[in-house]
Amino acid sequence: MAAAALAPPQVTASAGHHLDFDVIVVGAGIIGSCAAHAAASRGARTLLLERFDLLHGRGSSHGDSRIIRDAYAKARYVPMVHLARRLWADAEAESGYRVLTPAPHLSFGPRSNASLLAALENAGGAEEVDLSMRWGGAIRVPDGYLASVSERGGGVLSATKAVAMFQALAVKKGAAVRDNAEVVAIEKGPGGVVVVRTSAGEVFHGAKCVVTVGPWASKLLRSIAGVEIPIQPLHTLSLYWRVKPGRERDLTAEAGFPTFSCCGGEPPVYGTPSLELPGLIKISCDGGPPCDPDSRDWVAGDKEITERVARWIEEAMPGHVEAAGGPVIRQSCICSMTPDADFVIDFLGGEFGEDVVVGAGFSGHGFKMGPAVGTFLAEMAIDGKANTAAEAGVELGHYKINRFDGNPMGNGANNH
Repeated sequence: MAAAALAPPQVTASAGHHLDFDVIVVGAGIIGSCAAHAAASRGARTLLLERFDLLHGRGSSHGDSRIIRDAYAKARYVPMVHLARRLWADAEAESGYRVLTPAPHLSFGPRSNASLLAALENAGGAEEVDLSMRWGGAIRVPDGYLASVSERGGGVLSATKAVAMFQALAVKKGAAVRDNAEVVAIEKGPGGVVVVRTSAGEVFHGAKCVVTVGPWASKLLRSIAGVEIPIQPLHTLSLYWRVKPGRERDLTAEAGFPTFSCCGGEPPVYGTPSLELPGLIKISCDGGPPCDPDSRDWVAGDKEITERVARWIEEAMPGHVEAAGGPVIRQSCICSMTPDADFVIDFLGGEFGEDVVVGAGFSGHGFKMGPAVGTFLAEMAIDGKANTAAEAGVELGHYKINRFDGNPMGNGANNH
């Protein structure tokens, strides 16, 4: 696909002009862009609306890389990630370029860590390894740690490129894409039509609507339907550290270095092979301080996060990565956490019934699932059910929007 296709053409509408669509998708991050592509691929007249510029850096879908991994402590996600892998491959074949670089995935931590043991069991095919014998001994672990590798279970997704790919593919299938269109109201109109209004006074009419607005989900759903979903945006960081001289090739994807996650200590540390920025490696940790996506200070929690990761590097990768002086590059992101760290994939209900579908609260592990979740949302909007989920063995009952009613922890103790 030509590079020009990365910038989808935009639909124009004067204030108050009505445009009719089968499906209106609100929010053009990875989930919304995948949903728009899935809807348009099924023949639906589709409109994708984005509040900011396309491919902006204010939400959760931008940046150079995201991990895809099969090792999941929660077994419910394993068939979803397997489906997502197939759909990523399909999209790459359709677009003609690559956004996923395969890699092994390394999981390690204390042998007593229940989440680690569950992830290794669910991964299937993961084998215990002696880290002193792999990757030039780049990673050191304390006594009593378990390390296991799934040779085909990891990978690195080029994040912003992937979002652009799905937007371009959606346009190719006939979707209209519009940015700088902030949705301020979603209403039920005469005859059951869904009316979507923007801050510029534009009005769009659709048969169905899919809401995928990331860290703005709680605010928008409260505004349009009075629905309270406990989704807490967190300010997170992606950190890139300098690889020590002479070790640059050892840590590259070409050399077979893995994506990895370490369950030892809180919060967990993760990393990717040196890939998008030569001579640098991405190593960061989960979590961060709560934030308001409309009034971020962009630095809260940075010191604590970088110090945590620097200490980990000094203990685990001292011969290969330079921690002194801190990271070379810091990239801010937002993680939208639910109390149980499970997604929300459901009909909005109430007066909207099954005419508005919500995808939200992806809790730091949704990007890899984008093509699968986007397909579920599109099918729910068009057909009233997600046949692809059922065929893949994905049970969407875990992701109900009302699971927090009278139960603040949602899936809570039943998380695995």
